[in-house]
Amino acid sequence: MRHGLTATTGQLLTGWSPGIGLDERGRAQAKALGERIAPVPLDAIVTSPLDRCRETVEEIVDARAGRTARVPEPAVDPMVGECRYGDWTGKPLTELQKDPLWPVVQAHPSAVVFPGTEGESMLDMQHRAVSAIRGWNVRLGKDATYLVCSHGDVIKAIVADSLGLHLDQCQRIVADPCSLTVIRYTPLRPFLLRLNDTGGTVDDLLPQPSAKGEAGGESDAVIGGGAGINPGTANGAEG
Repeated sequence: MRHGLTATTGQLLTGWSPGIGLDERGRAQAKALGERIAPVPLDAIVTSPLDRCRETVEEIVDARAGRTARVPEPAVDPMVGECRYGDWTGKPLTELQKDPLWPVVQAHPSAVVFPGTEGESMLDMQHRAVSAIRGWNVRLGKDATYLVCSHGDVIKAIVADSLGLHLDQCQRIVADPCSLTVIRYTPLRPFLLRLNDTGGTVDDLLPQPSAKGEAGGESDAVIGGGAGINPGTANGAEG
């Protein structure tokens, strides 16, 4: 699952900036998703170290309390943390779309290394994230069901791998805030069971007004994952 909405989602490229937690909308999204998946037994709950993921997982754990005999203690795994955007971190998306690197991120993310000493390549991000998932698969065993709370670009990279797609195709994938993506791994191949599941509403099928200050053109993917459908309401992307 992707973390819930924050005050900066879809506006700033938060990256690994500290102290960015969920806003009221994000808490409501996480609570709703937690209640929806509470009947599903989990062998582990894994979270990115960043506050927005930790707080999302708190709501997931709270929703399970009293409903199941065992609620796993969340495990923090930096390997599923956000892509390290380097000098792009903290900047408005409307500003970043003017950077010469933006169209490369859109069309050839496999060639992108984000600027600055802390910048990571998107290919390295995919490698560490997929390696983390494969590692948890081995650790927990083939019959385990577990939850990972991560970030938009990371989830898109994992999904691309599960579909056997080149990383350059990951921008065709959407992972909205608090969406659920389900992958079943087998010895032969992964199966993508759900993608960007936000509760079964049809909100994403309705005509959407252009958001004021929206970054990029209509064909551009939002770096970091964006704010999802109708983020102005508590049910925003969860439905």
